[in-house]
Amino acid sequence: MLVDITPVILTYNESPNIERTLSQLIWANRIVVIDSQSSDSTLDILQCYPQVEIFQRKFDTHANQWNYGIDQVRTEWVLSLDADYVLSDELISELKQLAPSPSIEVDGYFIAFKYCVAGKPLRGTILPPRQALFRKTRSRYVDDGHTQLLEVRGESDCLTHPIYHDDRKPLSRWIWAQDRYMLLEVKKLREKAVDELSWGDRIRKTKILAPFVILLYCLILKGGLFDGWRGWYYAFQRMFAELLLALRMIEAELSTRKE
Repeated sequence: MLVDITPVILTYNESPNIERTLSQLIWANRIVVIDSQSSDSTLDILQCYPQVEIFQRKFDTHANQWNYGIDQVRTEWVLSLDADYVLSDELISELKQLAPSPSIEVDGYFIAFKYCVAGKPLRGTILPPRQALFRKTRSRYVDDGHTQLLEVRGESDCLTHPIYHDDRKPLSRWIWAQDRYMLLEVKKLREKAVDELSWGDRIRKTKILAPFVILLYCLILKGGLFDGWRGWYYAFQRMFAELLLALRMIEAELSTRKE
C-alpha cells in the first residue's frame, strides 16, 4: 500500500518542525510540498530529501492550497499532513499492512491525533480524528472558517494508530497565527445561520461561555490535570484562542453598530 501513497505537506516557515515530519516519511517514493514562500531555512531542509518535490504557491486559502497539492499527486492515494505532524511508527506499520488495493467501497481513512507539548504526548486533546488518507479522484477540500474540510465521495473507515501533532515553533508564532485564524472564524460565525452551526460554534457565539467551557473540557474531561504543566499549557492555549475569538467578535459587532 505504501507505494500507492503520496504525502502532501503545506509549509510556511516550518524549520522547527519539518525535519521531524520528513524523518517519518522516508518510505515514500515522492513527497509533494506546497510552500507558501517560506523565508527561514525550511527550503534548505526540504532540499536535503531527494524524494521531496517543492511547489511554491502564494497562500490564499487552506482549501485552495490543499487542492493545488492534490493536483500534483500521481498516485491513487493522498496522505495530507501539516508540517508539524509526525507519523507514529505503529501508523506506518498499519499503512504498510493495508491491502495494495483496498475495498473500492473505502475512499478515505480517519486518523486520530495525539497532541504534544514540548515533544511529549498529552493524554487527550480537543483535536478530532482527521480524514488524512484518501483517494485523489474522490476527494476535494472546501474552506470552513480558518481551516478546511475534506469532502470524500464514498465510504470512510478509521485507522487504529495516531499521528503526533508536535508543533515546536515559538509561542509568539502561535499567537500570530491564532489572530489570523480567529478573523476567519468570526466571518464564518457571523455569516452562517444558527441552525447551520455545530453546538460548539453556537457556544462560541455567546462569547462568554466558550473560554471557560474549553478550559474545563481540556483539564477535566480530557485529563489535562494529569499531564502537569503541559496539560495546563495546552488548556491555557485553547482558552486564550477562545478569548481572542470573543474579542474579535465583540470588535466586529461594535464596528457594525458604528456604521
